[in-house]
Amino acid sequence: MTLNILFFTITINKRQMSLEEIRHNEMVEKMMEDNKTRQTMLRPF
Repeated sequence: MTLNILFFTITINKRQMSLEEIRHNEMVEKMMEDNKTRQTMLRPF
């Protein structure tokens, strides 16, 4: 009987976002919020 065991070490580091990426993400979130509000205004209840 042969037992083969593999050991892996995984290290996860939090990625540092640049100022440009942060601004881009904020802009995207704002645009998504604006679109949501527009959709709710156009939808007849």
